[in-house]
Amino acid sequence: MKDTPKAKALVLLLLLASCAWAKDKPAVKAPVWVASWAASQQIPEPQNALPADDLRDATVRQIVHLSVGGSVLRVHLSNEFGTEALRFTSVHIARPLSPAAPQIDPASDRPLTFAGATEVTVPPGAEFISDPIEFPAAPLTDVAVSFYLDASPARETGHPGSRSTSYYLHGDLVSASSLPNAKMIDHWYQVAGIDVQAVPNAASVVILGDSITDGHAATTNGNDRWPDELARRLQSSAETRSIGVSNQGIGGNHLLTDGLGPNALARFDPDVLAQAGVRWLIVFEGVNDLGGLTISGEVPPADHAQLVARIIAAYQQMIERAHTHGLRIYGATITPYVGSGYYHPGPLNEADRQAVNQWIRATGHFDAVIDFDAVVRDPQQPGHLLPAFDCGDHLHPSVAGYKAMGDAVPLELFAR
Repeated sequence: MKDTPKAKALVLLLLLASCAWAKDKPAVKAPVWVASWAASQQIPEPQNALPADDLRDATVRQIVHLSVGGSVLRVHLSNEFGTEALRFTSVHIARPLSPAAPQIDPASDRPLTFAGATEVTVPPGAEFISDPIEFPAAPLTDVAVSFYLDASPARETGHPGSRSTSYYLHGDLVSASSLPNAKMIDHWYQVAGIDVQAVPNAASVVILGDSITDGHAATTNGNDRWPDELARRLQSSAETRSIGVSNQGIGGNHLLTDGLGPNALARFDPDVLAQAGVRWLIVFEGVNDLGGLTISGEVPPADHAQLVARIIAAYQQMIERAHTHGLRIYGATITPYVGSGYYHPGPLNEADRQAVNQWIRATGHFDAVIDFDAVVRDPQQPGHLLPAFDCGDHLHPSVAGYKAMGDAVPLELFAR
């Protein structure tokens, strides 16, 4: 074509048409990573830690229960509280034959890699995420993660409140179909989460809580904590089945002070903001702060008022941080605990709980309220759990109570 004014005009028109077509063409959205299972990390208490000799030249196999499914996943290894680098010689993933046994389907066994290598050394205080691996996993199914350590951690990182049985024995048996004569313990170690690659509009909800979220009194290997029930309900609807649930509960956790695990404000970055695909946050913390005030004896009323103010200030900090990062944050009311043999709450403690709940329910604070207090309290004695929902210690709900709580969370809160 000759370089004439007409030719130049034709080329310009073609370029403009191409740009207009590209502008109008819908962009192809890439899949997103979503947290499907998670466990808050902490330093296991001495009675919950494994003896160093048991983790030397040892295979550990742990079974976890996914919420949302996917065809590609990745695993988080944690050395968050380790004082020295920790070398994982090999890490495998497979489908377990049962949530309560160490047997796996050998045909499903796959080695995980980290930057292409089958071994990884995780620095102290750090976490490593595996390379993505094709591993089709249906929603609400179990996954077995097995790793081999040639040397035990200088200090363990884990999650004691697993309500799930783990298996360990000497030797490198990460791909073995069974672990004969393995020792058993109901805790998790060094594994912090599993993400799945999901559809473009997928997202996750993080639940920041204490032992009631962690599932004290839930069935071991039964996956019947209230977040498990919420995950099942989310999977029952086409509109919400791409939403993962990240359970970040730690038994004995406090809003304001360290105890079993760091305080909830200190956990906000790793346990909330760092979770893959997080879009919503449920905060269900405070009963341990309230009960702990008088665990050694009554204190002056001014101390009660000060504690209520500090709890509310902690909530305000979480609201501010969540909104800064574009999250919607929902407050859950604190459930009754009068009659607890651990805390021995008196009238002032109950008044504190009511004051905190009144603030949670008030408009203009949280983006929405999940009223667990109204769900599980005894109408005849509002400071007590309903007997059918009481596990027996007057502090933690029963399995029936957990189901009622999971059923009470409005799914409308997770509309896109």
